Amino acid sequence: MVSVTTNDSAKPTAPLTSPVAKPATKAAKSNAKKPAPKKQSTRKSRASAANATASLTPVGRIPIVGVSPVLHNGAWPAKGTVNEAFPVTATVFREGHDQFGAAAVLVDPQGKEIQESIMFDSHPGLNIYKGWLTPTSSGQWEFFVRAWSDPMATWYHDAEIKLNAGVDVELVFLEGERLLTRAMKNMPTSTEERAILRDAISVIKRKRVSTNLRFAAATSDDVRRALDTYPLRDMVTESPRYKVNVDRERALVGSWYEIFPRSIGCYFDDASKTWVSGTLKTAAEGLDRIAAMGFDVIYLTPIHPIGETNKKGRNNTLDSTPEDPGSPYAIGSASGGHDAIHPDLGTFEDFDAFVARARELGMEVALDIALQCSPDHPWITEHPEWFTTRADGTIAYAENPPKKYQDIYPLNFDNDPEGIYQEIKRILELWVSHGVTLFRVDNPHTKPVSFWQRLLAEFRELHPDVIFLAEAFTKPPMLQALGAVGFHQSYNYFAWRNDKKELEEYLWELSHDSDARVRPAFWPTTHDILTPYMQRGGVPAFAIRAILAATGSPTWGIYNGYELVENVARPGAEEQIDNEKYQYKNRDWQAGQALGISSLLTKLNDIRSRHLALRRLRNITINPTTNDNILCFTKVTRPEESPDGSVDMVIVVVNLNPYETHAGQIELDLSAFGTSARWDGSPAIEVFDELTGETFYWNDRPYVSLNPHGQPAHILSVKVY
Repeated sequence: MVSVTTNDSAKPTAPLTSPVAKPATKAAKSNAKKPAPKKQSTRKSRASAANATASLTPVGRIPIVGVSPVLHNGAWPAKGTVNEAFPVTATVFREGHDQFGAAAVLVDPQGKEIQESIMFDSHPGLNIYKGWLTPTSSGQWEFFVRAWSDPMATWYHDAEIKLNAGVDVELVFLEGERLLTRAMKNMPTSTEERAILRDAISVIKRKRVSTNLRFAAATSDDVRRALDTYPLRDMVTESPRYKVNVDRERALVGSWYEIFPRSIGCYFDDASKTWVSGTLKTAAEGLDRIAAMGFDVIYLTPIHPIGETNKKGRNNTLDSTPEDPGSPYAIGSASGGHDAIHPDLGTFEDFDAFVARARELGMEVALDIALQCSPDHPWITEHPEWFTTRADGTIAYAENPPKKYQDIYPLNFDNDPEGIYQEIKRILELWVSHGVTLFRVDNPHTKPVSFWQRLLAEFRELHPDVIFLAEAFTKPPMLQALGAVGFHQSYNYFAWRNDKKELEEYLWELSHDSDARVRPAFWPTTHDILTPYMQRGGVPAFAIRAILAATGSPTWGIYNGYELVENVARPGAEEQIDNEKYQYKNRDWQAGQALGISSLLTKLNDIRSRHLALRRLRNITINPTTNDNILCFTKVTRPEESPDGSVDMVIVVVNLNPYETHAGQIELDLSAFGTSARWDGSPAIEVFDELTGETFYWNDRPYVSLNPHGQPAHILSVKVY
């Protein structure tokens, strides 16, 4: 996309599509008398020239190119969040040596310009300019880049050189006088700024006053502030406008806690030798404990009826017994499908009570949506065309060779796309009507991207507060595309990023490279994921990964039982043995207190609630360290992100090794805090450890030592001297 000139005062340039006609020369007249080439060749030549000319788009007087964030050439909106600043960059340049300026401009959903952020040259020599914009409400916003010729900056630059050389002194001041007079006329009458410029003009006109004083009057801080308020701009040029979908803060920030409702309050009945399922009522009774740890989203795995055909037994076997509950992801039975609740869990009245209790405790309810069916789902008989039929006439079950999911039939979105679309929309709206505000979508990468684009766009229009989290553990292009077409949040590869280098690169990628497309959600484990690091590292591994998740991403999540350090894997798999997907699991929460993880989770959520910097994505700085086991990063907010204009600053230092103490020196980038190193060795900042309550005094090369069995990390709030 290219820029267009907008100001009336600038002289328009001839568009590239309209070349200026020149007088015919003698040679031209002579050539005109010569026989013309064959008509066919002439037509081709003229058509080719016309097409080439038409393909050229006019460039604005001040070229603006390479604007970001722009997705799919502007066809898809970038991501934004209420009160979260986002960066705008563009390459801006002009001919010659005259000075110019640029600004990022934010336009609200009503079309009103509400912010102009002056851009700075972030890559000197490459003319890449950067500014920050902060939307203040949800909706579809727009932004663009505005550039202009800056006659006052040009005069300041040239005048300083000429005056120091004693060249054209009076002419220089005459030009300055005229520019300030122009600027003054643009200002409302009876303003302080107008009076400031009038006084400056009176000084620079006095030839008997020294050159230094005259120049100082024209360049004083008061004059510059006046010109900042009422700038003098020529050749104003604007880029095209680009869209930003701005969501409520929960789309960016959240502390999720995942449960299988049937396990909360379940018990083994010795008399009947069978398990008794937990219910939505017993799950509601367990909300107080979860809320006390500071979690603000309670995430329920599927609560629908479960099929009996090919029902899975313990540890994903096909040898199920009548007492085995089956996988909640094998949705559908004679009791209903995605629009029903498993009879063992209760009724919609119970669900409404669960939602109400969660809200009383300050939590929102997220529901797992798995768009698949058991062989017993009502859709199988009502809509057989929604499934894939194999050559032998049977319906194909889900496979990811060598894995087989015999209890699940995937939907075929190509046979009746409109019918499937309308049914899924109906189901989602049903749950929204019962208070669900977030959906965790199971395996969205196995459904067409176009389906999600349409559905998410419609929900953004009809239910703008509803948030969708994509469980898309898949190749980066698909993960990125799902985020770009509308998923508010995305699971990602955090669980498998363990060493320092890959964590540094990933944190940077998520906060600076993919932030306009994907909002991350960090989960150390899930009911499907238990990495070797978590299997082998014991309690320190669970502590380290919780700290990284809670501080590295504005949204993080914990799977039920994390505080009990459930780290034994099923042989040959990266998931827990005796997996809760296939059986009931009654946990002894009191026994977990001694491990210290529940108190750590509580402390992490408390720290996050008090530090806005940890609830923002695009604000990370990586600090090098001298030890490959020690990771350090800084997060700092911008003043406009805070209601009172304050700046929140946090340093996170983590020992990534769950087995040994590691020490090293940090190369701390103090510029992130608006200060610099003290060369006399005195402290430049005071840091308070939110985990231990200790205070330290640091310069730019602090030394740290972290013991994974006692203190694996520092989370430090920063005070600048």
